[in-house]
Amino acid sequence: MLQLRRLVFVLAGSLALAAPALAGKLAIVIDDFGYRPGTENQVLAMPAEVSVAVLPNAPHAREMATKAHNQGHDVLIHLPMAPLSKQPLEKDTLRPDMSADEIARIIREAVSSVPYAIGMNNHMGSAMTSSLPGMQKVMASLAHYNLFFLDSMTIGNSQAMRAAAGTGVKVIKRKVFLDDTQNDADIRYQFNRAVALARRNGSAIAIGHPHPSTVRVLQQMLYSLPPDITLVRASSLLNEPQVDTSRPNVAPPSQTVPTAPRNPFRGVKLCKPKRQPEPVYATRFFTVISESVSESPLVSYLRHQWQGWGKQS
Repeated sequence: MLQLRRLVFVLAGSLALAAPALAGKLAIVIDDFGYRPGTENQVLAMPAEVSVAVLPNAPHAREMATKAHNQGHDVLIHLPMAPLSKQPLEKDTLRPDMSADEIARIIREAVSSVPYAIGMNNHMGSAMTSSLPGMQKVMASLAHYNLFFLDSMTIGNSQAMRAAAGTGVKVIKRKVFLDDTQNDADIRYQFNRAVALARRNGSAIAIGHPHPSTVRVLQQMLYSLPPDITLVRASSLLNEPQVDTSRPNVAPPSQTVPTAPRNPFRGVKLCKPKRQPEPVYATRFFTVISESVSESPLVSYLRHQWQGWGKQS
């Protein structure tokens, strides 16, 4: 009886130790750091597992990156990349048509502006990340700094994973945007969606921004996670299995050559005669004229008068 009791305790202890390993892993990354120190400081007061992504050209970039690192948070470079939509671009926004040297320069300066960065993610970037040649230049540069890449997935056909092949750069993907709308209920819904994805798939990354509404929801939700969900750093998911959903050899929509509109007016088809028409000679002109004159009413009247028609008896 005593041995059975010991066996039960051993099994219970083993299950308790195994439970965290089986828990879903949830990572939270807050973008756009460097512009709003007041709200950003509230993010830094959250658990250290919450990562921050700093815009390299923001006025408080260096300050907030240093403060985040000192408080135990992972720091990423939030690098602007060209979107498909037409809008004003920030300084040093990566574009697919840039040379490898220009992209390397921008990344080098970004690394200098955001100290303690261990990774990078894209700010906007639907045009850039959907360009395989463009992202290959990015990955080649990231490899020099031993940075990972968090794909914000601003477009479904991102080429980031394909471009990273053979470079040693690890790529992880965002699953949920928390605050497409700055409404508490919507943000709470997206947070719960991220939790459900983490539970179903084993892990999930959610990206938010330092809006007051986002901070408010996170302050409530992060401290009441379900027991089977563990809050982790984004960098702890680098070895999690990732699925490449990109399609090869597909040009991004902005680079697709537009086809000329179909012209509905194709003209009138010419009817080809079944046999060749008879030739018309120049003398036919005079024949037609003489026949026309001789058959005219005036000539007929004069001819009848000449023949005696119309004489009164």
